[in-house]
Amino acid sequence: MAEQERMVEAMLFASAEPLTTRAMGARMPHGSDPAEAVQHLRRRYESRGVRVVRVGEAWAIRTAPDLGFLMQSEVEEVRKLSRAATETLAIVAYHQPVTRAEIEEIRGVSVSRGTVDQLLELGWIRFGRRKMTPGRPVTFVVTEAFLDHFGLESARDLPGLAELRAAGLLDSAPGPGAPVAGQGAGAEEDQNGNEAGDQSDFFEG
Repeated sequence: MAEQERMVEAMLFASAEPLTTRAMGARMPHGSDPAEAVQHLRRRYESRGVRVVRVGEAWAIRTAPDLGFLMQSEVEEVRKLSRAATETLAIVAYHQPVTRAEIEEIRGVSVSRGTVDQLLELGWIRFGRRKMTPGRPVTFVVTEAFLDHFGLESARDLPGLAELRAAGLLDSAPGPGAPVAGQGAGAEEDQNGNEAGDQSDFFEG
């Protein structure tokens, strides 16, 4: 039986998929009992870093449940903002506190809900105080996470237009708040907050 355990162990270790006792028995010498060998092997592995576990009608070697955290890893995903999100973020940063209507007036296009939701999800903007105007619209301001991401102590440290041009950020793309070419006031973004399919590398998150 010890030799049969070794055979079962070798097959389970090498197999990418769980194996049934029938599949293992087909590879073992005539007269072998893979079902019994699996049970012996299972008991032997009970206190080890890996376990012999049942998967439906098959068997597999898997990491012990209490050690699963050792296999976890964190991956930082880089997502580029759309031009719409980039411009909206820039307007909030330079004009805060600012309402959605004011953002639309500056950009010359309607701001989709997806654009604002994306910036809120990133944690780069948040709701500010309501404006003391008819309807008391909510305002948006940038967050400390935004300042931290871009290495700023406060919004006052944002670069001016001259600095942006010197860095080449305004040479080939409209400046923050400029209407997009080919679109007049009242134009709308798509559901993803994009305009004419354009993407901007101005901000990355």
